[in-house]
Amino acid sequence: MNTYAHITQNRLRSALLILLFPITFAVTLAVMLAVLMNVFGVDLNSLSTVCGPSGTDCAYVSRWEVIGVIMLRLVPGLWLLALGWIFASYYLGDFLIMVSVNATKVTSNNHPDLYHLVENLAITRGLPTPTIYLINDDSLNAFATGRNPQHAAIVFTKGLVENLERVELEGVAAHELAHIENYDTRLMLLAVAGISFFTLAGEICLNLAAASFRSRPNMKSHILLFVLGGGLFIYGYVIAPLIRLALSRQREYQADALAALTTRHPQALANALKKISKNCYTKAFCRSHSVSSLCIACPLPREGLLEMLSGIFTTHPPIRERVARLEQMNL
Repeated sequence: MNTYAHITQNRLRSALLILLFPITFAVTLAVMLAVLMNVFGVDLNSLSTVCGPSGTDCAYVSRWEVIGVIMLRLVPGLWLLALGWIFASYYLGDFLIMVSVNATKVTSNNHPDLYHLVENLAITRGLPTPTIYLINDDSLNAFATGRNPQHAAIVFTKGLVENLERVELEGVAAHELAHIENYDTRLMLLAVAGISFFTLAGEICLNLAAASFRSRPNMKSHILLFVLGGGLFIYGYVIAPLIRLALSRQREYQADALAALTTRHPQALANALKKISKNCYTKAFCRSHSVSSLCIACPLPREGLLEMLSGIFTTHPPIRERVARLEQMNL
């Protein structure tokens, strides 16, 4: 697949992603409600009857109709909130990501070598020079973000800049510029925004459900909050990452190949990936797990359930396969 075809495909996937998130969440929530009501026998009597204006002439509503009522009440509001969150992230996402990882801006004054390295590569590809940031972390990692090449940023860890040779650092920078050129950054920014909305909203609903149960154990509002929170939580940590996985691991191979063509030195990027794989755990990302999909290598430790799930649903192909492909390139 050439670069232009990859860009067109990413633009189409960005549009489909916006539609796919609410549709799959509605299905997840409907399944959860059906299981609770039909398998576990949870009875929501307050929603099982429909009465006239005077409070009389009440009619019984079936369980499936109750599920439909709940879906019609909850999903449109959540969809509007999710849309607002995604569009806010679209325009402010790169800024919020920099704040979350405590990144500092690189200029030609404070880090001239790094700045001019990225600037020269950007000129080679005919791209605007992205904003460059540095994270004060000894690990070896990097990522790019932004909605388009005119509003993009590349982030390097201090360990990466200090431990890679210049030609290896050029390979990493060219890889991240390839993501910007291919609009991978826009696609993943939307994915990160969607996933972060569902996980955050799930945590809020579960906390509200717990508080509601403690204060009024006989009320049924905590059941709905629990169902909603559980659906959001499961969706954000299991189903949405599957959608992100479906966005294709091919984007990493594509970025590696374009980086090799830019620098004319595929072995340099292969050597950089080998070094990165030995020390890619980045502390800054422990507070922002969803950003890990943006990195050149997964920065999370493989400990605990959520980290294990992150490893299963990673969008990155194994580094050994990426290295093998680079070493086979003959430029």
